[in-house]
Parts: sequence; structure tokens; C-alpha cells
Amino acid sequence: MEDLNALQLILSGDPRLFAIVRLSLTVTLAATLVAAALGLSLGALIALTRFPGRQGLIIALNALMGLPPVVVGLLVFLALSRSGPFGFLGILFTPQAMVIAQAILITPIIAALSRQVIEDLWAEYKDEFTAMGVPVAMRVRALLWDARFSLVTILLAGFGRAAAEVGAVMIVGGNIDGFTRVMTTSIALETSKGDLALAIGLGTILIGIIFAINAAAWGVRQWSGRHAG
Repeated sequence: MEDLNALQLILSGDPRLFAIVRLSLTVTLAATLVAAALGLSLGALIALTRFPGRQGLIIALNALMGLPPVVVGLLVFLALSRSGPFGFLGILFTPQAMVIAQAILITPIIAALSRQVIEDLWAEYKDEFTAMGVPVAMRVRALLWDARFSLVTILLAGFGRAAAEVGAVMIVGGNIDGFTRVMTTSIALETSKGDLALAIGLGTILIGIIFAINAAAWGVRQWSGRHAG
């Protein structure tokens, strides 16, 4: 019965359900864009330069790929609380705080994976670029373009990680109905309240999004293989 009710919510375009979905996608997309800008820049910088502590930074990034979401949420909460260094912004328990938490969570993933991809390409083209005297900025652009399919897959992985996250956004967003309640936090809340129809409906949509992301990543890899061939 609950399954049928959940299906009815989806097919009828239930306003409450789809408002939650829209907010979830908006927050996650914004976080992914921020993390992409930071992560790709950091990954390229580490891949193409040599500096003291570089290996330690690489190890740290790899370790931070498994950073617990609740720890991220706690740190962002402390930073944005009234007594925190950024409390003056007044954005705790807002979608902006949720974007910050998700961006922090997935930036190390994007940075670490893109660093490896770009460094592998740099090893392949280093002698050619050096012999031709290609400027650094042009080297970066050329490597990013050549790695575009792999980088898109990395960004999709980051988006999927953020979309499925619950701990950090619940801590910094407060799970406020109609304002900061996203799919993952709604599923947890509605299940505890016994409103299984809404929880199942949101869970179905979330699983659909995750499958779509993985299908897109697979499609990009297939396209990359054909393009390379």
C-alpha cells in the first residue's frame, strides 16, 4: 500500500515532494560547481608543480576523500555559529551553509582524482611541451581539454557523493521544512515519523538520480573510448 501511495505522489507531481527534490538538486549542483572550481585548480596545481610538502599534501587529499560527513558538518557548524569566525555571515541553517558543507566534502575527491589524471597526462606530454616551449597556462588548458572525459566522470562522481549525503547537511541546514529539507534528510525524518509514502517516493527519486549519474558516467567513458579510437 505504501508503495502505491509513493507512486501516486510521484505521478501526481506532489508539490511537497518535488519542492524537496528541486532544493536537493539546487544545493548539490551549486556545491559541485564550487568544488569543481577549487578541486580542478588544486589538482592541476599539484600535478604540474613541485614544492616542499607536495607528497604530504597528496597523501592528505587521498585521506580526505573518506572524510566523514558528520565531521564536515560539525566543523562548518562551528565556523558559522554565532561564536564562530564566520558567524557574522548569518547563514547557518540556510541552503548556503549546506552548499559549503557539501563543497568541502567533495572538493578533496575532485582534487585527488583530477591530480592523478592530469599528472599521468603530464608525464606523457612533458617532453613535447618542454621542447616546444609551451607556456604554463597553455599547458594547463591543453591537459584539461585532453582529460575532459575523465574529468567529467570525476565531477559526476562528486555530484553523486554530495547528492547521497545526509549527515553534514542535516547538521548545518537544520532540516527546516520548506527551507533546508532535502531528499536525504527528509527520508530520515519521514521514516522516523512513519510517513513511509513520502520517504519511499523520495528514496525512489534519489535512487533514480544516482542511477542516472552512473549511466552518464558510463556514457562519458564509452564516448571517450570511441573518441580516442
